Amino acid sequence: MAHPPKAIQESNAEPQLSPEAREKVELAKTFAFHLLKGIKQIGMYRHNESRFPEFLGKALESIASYTEKFGPLSMKVEQQNFLLLGEALFSEDTPLPYKFFRDGIRQLIFRPGLTVEELTTFTLIALSEPERGAEDVLAQLWRASMEHVEYVVVEGFSMENASEEEVQVEVDKVVGYLYSRLTTNSDDYLRFARVSAEDLDARLDGVEQIRGLVVGGRHASDELKAKLQREVSEEENARLFPKLVSAVFQVVEGGVDDASLLEEIFVQLLDMLLLQDDFGTVNQIVLKLRALSQREGSEDLAKMLENFLHKMGEEQRLMRVGESLKTTRPKNPADVSRYLQGLDRDSIIPLLSVLESIEVADNRTLLCDALAGFARELPEPFVARLMSDRPQTVRDMVYILEKSNHPERVKMFGQVLKSPNLVVKLEVLNIIGRGRTGEARRIIVDALADPISQVRMLAAKLLPEFDRDKGYVDLMRLVREPGFDKKTPDERAAVYAAIGSTGTPGALSMMQQMLATKPSLLNKKRVLEDKLLAIHGLGGACSIQGYKMLQAVVEDKNQPLEVLTSARKAMYQTKKTLFGDSALSEEA
Repeated sequence: MAHPPKAIQESNAEPQLSPEAREKVELAKTFAFHLLKGIKQIGMYRHNESRFPEFLGKALESIASYTEKFGPLSMKVEQQNFLLLGEALFSEDTPLPYKFFRDGIRQLIFRPGLTVEELTTFTLIALSEPERGAEDVLAQLWRASMEHVEYVVVEGFSMENASEEEVQVEVDKVVGYLYSRLTTNSDDYLRFARVSAEDLDARLDGVEQIRGLVVGGRHASDELKAKLQREVSEEENARLFPKLVSAVFQVVEGGVDDASLLEEIFVQLLDMLLLQDDFGTVNQIVLKLRALSQREGSEDLAKMLENFLHKMGEEQRLMRVGESLKTTRPKNPADVSRYLQGLDRDSIIPLLSVLESIEVADNRTLLCDALAGFARELPEPFVARLMSDRPQTVRDMVYILEKSNHPERVKMFGQVLKSPNLVVKLEVLNIIGRGRTGEARRIIVDALADPISQVRMLAAKLLPEFDRDKGYVDLMRLVREPGFDKKTPDERAAVYAAIGSTGTPGALSMMQQMLATKPSLLNKKRVLEDKLLAIHGLGGACSIQGYKMLQAVVEDKNQPLEVLTSARKAMYQTKKTLFGDSALSEEA
């Protein structure tokens, strides 16, 4: 048989692949060979699932070799084979490609990092038989959601007056164009969002209808997602809302023709901004409305401002503010505080309800600071809650009334001392002790007779802070009461420490006499107890004179060992309080 001319041979010959392309094809063929072999082995030993990774080991090594060197392996799916760079990958006939082709899958992509679990899942999908009741291959791939296996699906393309071969060419154009739009190395990550029908019309001719198209690509990284979210947030908060507010005020400044319509617009703006937790823009609206309402002949704007402030303080909107503050700290606490301070008295009860739901301590303080502005003029709602069963509510009300500087607040606090909660009583007593008023002192004196010893001890400690001479008299009267000796040692020590803290000559003289008393056989225990109480009193004095008296006790070797030990500790504490740690280190 005569051979064709050389020129004809060259014209009919397929273009030669480059060495790199040839290497890609060879590695892909190796992977296809081992994959098909593994599929056959798994098909024969479906009962032995533990050996599936072993059967697919060679295929996994082959795909890893390819992806490490060349990146993702993207194979075109034909009816009878998988193609790479136009080269068939399977060297023998197999129904595997047709299973994917039948469901519209036109491209399979294996990405670097493919795991043996994913390859096993892919193999089991390839072995499934939809004609015997299994789900179709496309549904199984979608359900599996494999991170390193992707696919391109094309279905339902139709064009008038075109053969199947021509349709296939047009489909490739569509897929190629959209895939190129989704692939970029530039910083313009939103470019894919600008794919439009006009773009397709400009690129494609003869495509009449596209019923469905799925294009797979690289997964967006967490950094990219975060960047996109920041860009969208900035677009909404930094530009969109301010522009919208500015446009509304341009209408307002041009003249108010329909006040009710503008009021409705502002209310919708308010709700939208609260959903975005944008309290700063709400405050700007209030300032702008207040400035415009102060102009001559702006009665409509003054009414609009009043209505806007009323809407800000309505219960449902304050509950929305509470949801924002419940568990997270706001980005701009000053904006939230300014929003709350702009409300009127009608907002007190809803705000108190909101306060009950807030868990973050800083946010509770922020809300309490805002409520303190109302408490001076209208204390009744806060006083009513002083007897609440919830200790946190009582603390909040005490804080609000104290910060409001209400002239009768100390008298109001006296009600809290009737509470059975010890912690609340101690906190309130400390707050009353800072009052330095006659009413506060009277409450402290009454607390000396409280049924709880801890409250009596704290009252004794606070009493000298008002008037030292009167405090000495009251405390000495307490010591002379018949039942004083029956009180606990801690309470008696606290009372003597309070007597010593008065620093009066009578107090120091009494301590000195107690320390100088000589015990007898009958009163030895009582004298020892009195001396220890005197040591507590000198320690409470915390003065130079008291320190010298303690030093004298330490140097007196005739004193009992318990007294010497207690005096040495009291002297150490007094020196530390008076001179700081530096004096102790120098002495050491």
